[in-house]
Amino acid sequence: MASIGRDRPITIAILALGGQGGGVLTKWLVDLAEANGYLAQSTYVAGVAQRTGATVYCVELFAKQLASDKGVPPVFTLYPVPGDVDLVIASEMAEAGRAIQKGFVTPNATTLISSSHRVYTISEKEALDDGILDQSPVAEIAGKVAKKFVCFDMEAAAQETNSVISSVMLGAIAAVNVLPFDRDAYLNTIRDSGRSVEQNLAGFAAGFAGAEKPTGLSPNEELPAAVPQGNNGRDLAKRIESELPAAVQTIALHGALRALDYQDAAYANAYLDSVVNIYKAEDSAAGATKEFALTTEVARQLALQMCYEDTLRVADLKTRRDRSARVRDQLGATVDQPAHVVEYFHPRIEEVCDTLPAALGKYLLNSPRLRKMMSPLFSRGRNIKTSSITGYLMLRTIAKMKRWRRGTYRFGVQQALIENWLGRVTKALESSYADALHVAISIETVKGYGDTYARGLKRYEEALL
Repeated sequence: MASIGRDRPITIAILALGGQGGGVLTKWLVDLAEANGYLAQSTYVAGVAQRTGATVYCVELFAKQLASDKGVPPVFTLYPVPGDVDLVIASEMAEAGRAIQKGFVTPNATTLISSSHRVYTISEKEALDDGILDQSPVAEIAGKVAKKFVCFDMEAAAQETNSVISSVMLGAIAAVNVLPFDRDAYLNTIRDSGRSVEQNLAGFAAGFAGAEKPTGLSPNEELPAAVPQGNNGRDLAKRIESELPAAVQTIALHGALRALDYQDAAYANAYLDSVVNIYKAEDSAAGATKEFALTTEVARQLALQMCYEDTLRVADLKTRRDRSARVRDQLGATVDQPAHVVEYFHPRIEEVCDTLPAALGKYLLNSPRLRKMMSPLFSRGRNIKTSSITGYLMLRTIAKMKRWRRGTYRFGVQQALIENWLGRVTKALESSYADALHVAISIETVKGYGDTYARGLKRYEEALL
């Protein structure tokens, strides 16, 4: 616990994203200090470079009695000084890394508290392939450079207690015992705020308990087993068990069930036909020596390519009953409370042509005059209230059109791409297993729609030249 007789302020740095309650946590700490015989000052520097704006808050505390004894007020800083920060709180792992990078965390002085969950950065989201950064090196470094490192999933704790992450962080602060206040003082601060008291007290308790557990990131979980439903799902599972090796069965069942949900049983079996063909080719070329890594990768990538996102799929997903239930749960709406959902759509002429009959869609896209005439119709986004009967029926009607998806322009383009890719994989396997695996992975850059799809397709084609 910090000594009340120390001759310099207690310095706290809070690194949080917009909307994560960094300002609320700062106010709680100031109120806590002032209610318990301390002078306090808080400042912040807002940032707009990451996600919704990463902000550095600085809180400093100094005992009133000590200031009175010295006869001079303390001099508070406007920004955390590297090497002189007692407590750092990071709202997620990237922010913990940023705190270390800025020099706020030092072995002899700083206790670092961080949530283990992630809010992905723009660079991670815009990567054509898997751009998610591995957070384990950050945790490893944090354990070395901090006097004490506490890390657990605060976002999950907040969701479980129907609270906010700021209350969980406050509980973690109380548990590490860096500040000179007992647990009741923290609880009284929450009560005195008068806002969502019960939920915030629950979040505080979860944060306190989480900080007392051993620190460590959860290991990457294995892909859970898929559970087939209905006769079609069970038939697919039986086929996979009889035609594919154990190493591939889990991912293949996930892919087959995804294709079944996306289109129909025939589409799912077509997916399995392609996976089985690759398996046979791999088995002849490398046997089981590679643990069927190529077939596994093809099974994963093929499911993503066959189940591409078009307007029919988007309409289907947005009008499902389980999504409505999730939205109501996130809003905290009770059974007797109405919940209104307004969706924002901005389909461009390309997305519209993708779902038209192949000949018509191709004709419109290849006609500069018609594109110019029609483009103004799709220059603005549209708000559709899917919780209303009209909005819901509009999207359900679009979703039901999936029965004609095989005749659409995008379906033909996508199938040609898939056939070309599988052919390249098979041909590469004849000369080099490693090359075949690289070709299998390379299709990962082709995703999304519009400009994103075009850029990814261009990168994919350039990589294979």
